[in-house]
Amino acid sequence: MRPRGSLLKQVIRQRELFFMVIPVMIYVFIFSYLPLRGWLMAFQFFRPGRDVQEWAGLHHFRFLFTDPVFFRVMRNTLGMSIINLVLGFSCAIFLALMINEIRRRLFKRVVQTISYLPHFLSWVIASAMVADFLASGGILNRILMALGFISEPNIFMANADYFWWIIGWSNIWKSVGWNTIIYLAAISSIDPELYESAELDGAGRFARMWHITLPGIKSTILVLVILQIGWILNAGFEMQFLLSNDLTISTAETIDVFVIRYGIAQRNFSLGTAMGMFKTVVSIILLTGANLFAKRFAKEGLM
Repeated sequence: MRPRGSLLKQVIRQRELFFMVIPVMIYVFIFSYLPLRGWLMAFQFFRPGRDVQEWAGLHHFRFLFTDPVFFRVMRNTLGMSIINLVLGFSCAIFLALMINEIRRRLFKRVVQTISYLPHFLSWVIASAMVADFLASGGILNRILMALGFISEPNIFMANADYFWWIIGWSNIWKSVGWNTIIYLAAISSIDPELYESAELDGAGRFARMWHITLPGIKSTILVLVILQIGWILNAGFEMQFLLSNDLTISTAETIDVFVIRYGIAQRNFSLGTAMGMFKTVVSIILLTGANLFAKRFAKEGLM
């Protein structure tokens, strides 16, 4: 155990850093911890404007865990989250490796800029672009018909089986360029002499990427994976809400869409709070478990 005096000396020595953290701590306390008082609504039959609320106990949680819609929503959320997790990390790492191998600086900047641009589009504009791209007269159907893969347009947005993959690839298109920033920053910290030594030993580009670049950013990848696992129940809301319809609702409804439609829209605030509380508790458990697993088997973690 560290002596109390040494800890105090370290705080005094790094006082500038602690002062920089204070505004962030105040922000998190106001907007993340004070609202936790609202969790009481999950145990009440909450009605706005009433001074005294009727207690419901675990009624809303029992309703969730016996409602077939809830299990369908959980299936959709986990399915889309796993697709986003696998595609998001693999595509971002691959793009970062490819961009790092570009030697012409101007072309490298152009590629980075083009890959970043979709991140700055609002989800409303992005969903409209995706819908136009996948429409019966859209670009994708025209390309497939021109190549002879299909004889008539495919209505992608009316097929529930396609919806998870539509969301997954749409998220990749919108966020893959932005996600590469962290990996490129981690790659830039690798000692260039390692690449020079490997090149002298006859290692090609792919060998250098496999034996130097990927091991060099392993800790960054691991930390980001752990954090993303903690958000696995946040499959999204905007794209699912904007792109879904009556034909795809069975695979499009996520936890956040469920909260909006069955909680806030129907003024059942207690049910929405119970769902949000469940999601938060599960996320904390997943984050803690993933961190312990990484520290046990990979010898690295968040702390």
